[in-house]
Amino acid sequence: MVERYAREEMKKLWDMNAKYSAWLEVEKALVRGWNKLGLIPDSDCEKICKNAKFDIARIDEIEAVTKHDLIAFTTSVAESLGEESRWFHYGITSSDCIDTAVALQMRDSLKIIIEDVKALREAIKKRAMEHKDTLMVGRSHGIHGEPITFGLICAIWYDEMRRHLEALESTLEVISVGQLSGAMGNLAHTPLELEELVCENLGLKAAPVSNQVIQRDRYARLMSDLALLASSCEKIAVEIRHLQRTEVYEAEEYFSEGQKGSSAMPHKRNPVLSENITGLCRMIRSFAIPAMENVALWHERDISHSSVERFILPDSFITTDFMLCRLKGLIEKLVIYPKNMMKNLNLTGGLVFSQRILLELPKKGVSREDAYKIVQRNAMKVWADLQEGKAAVNERGESLYLQYLLADSELVGLIGQEAIKECFEFSYYTKNVGAIFKRVFTGSE
Repeated sequence: MVERYAREEMKKLWDMNAKYSAWLEVEKALVRGWNKLGLIPDSDCEKICKNAKFDIARIDEIEAVTKHDLIAFTTSVAESLGEESRWFHYGITSSDCIDTAVALQMRDSLKIIIEDVKALREAIKKRAMEHKDTLMVGRSHGIHGEPITFGLICAIWYDEMRRHLEALESTLEVISVGQLSGAMGNLAHTPLELEELVCENLGLKAAPVSNQVIQRDRYARLMSDLALLASSCEKIAVEIRHLQRTEVYEAEEYFSEGQKGSSAMPHKRNPVLSENITGLCRMIRSFAIPAMENVALWHERDISHSSVERFILPDSFITTDFMLCRLKGLIEKLVIYPKNMMKNLNLTGGLVFSQRILLELPKKGVSREDAYKIVQRNAMKVWADLQEGKAAVNERGESLYLQYLLADSELVGLIGQEAIKECFEFSYYTKNVGAIFKRVFTGSE
């Protein structure tokens, strides 16, 4: 865990105190369960639940000898109790305690992530509404395509986050399971009722069947969901980085007073937040593969998964939480430049309207192949002029492409000058934005 990329609330769920506290919570729930089933006397149950505590330094000291952290933990707790300590950890194995405790940590952590995603969606929604009609050029292959709005870009981000939210909420159920089924999962030493009772007390469901561990496909699903979420977040960050390029400059990360961009070049205002998000998302995705490799353990269990999870569980949650919070702040403060968007939209001299012309010609009986030739031959003239530095728009406000189309006698003869001019209206490309927004945002929270 890198302190630089950790928020306090999430970090506290994965420190050593949180780990042993979760273990103790499971063990106390087990004692209460045995008490309810009549094995542990009321007085012993009360003493354990009231007095049981652990000492991290003492656990470390014991583990140096036992080479077993769970035994070190139970020994430390036993030292805080009297004769009633004989009931502590009764009938279960290490993984019963550890895996059920980890389920508590994952559940609480994933709830924070889910709230982070909801907050991110709200930030995106606000910017979408703000720029619903802010015209800009759409790009494919990095090349100008047709007019869109910045609001549409945000709507795509918002809808994508909806899918991630639904996946995470579903996965929350998948990982919120515990087990107290004993050494081989056969429930030989612990009755079925005990497992269900303890899990219910902890706010978990009992795994329908287990061996010595909770099956790691559950963990792998969680890591895969976080990896997919990170991929979408990186997509947003990369888009912002592109929009901030000097040659584009349609949007920019907020640059605070006193902020510095470069130690050598005082003029620099770099997209450092979105670049940082890109890097963090790479790390989050990297946790998915080892989680998948943890699914295949030897027979009823081995310990190859343990060392992996000591890395990937805390780091994935801590990093994802930080990344989502940073992305939310970036979007909230993102500076949009509509004038530059319009300037870039006009940069190619009207070429963004080529498809509109193309679609008019078949209405007049022209084959698609011939229509394409007419439209493209004029477009290529514009590209040549732009390469020579000719102005994209003349003094009358006519784009280069419009000028060439109006001078094309064959085209004018087919559809007329007025119809050609009508094809250069931006409103044609935004007429359905409202309907799209209704589909995306109606009923959204």
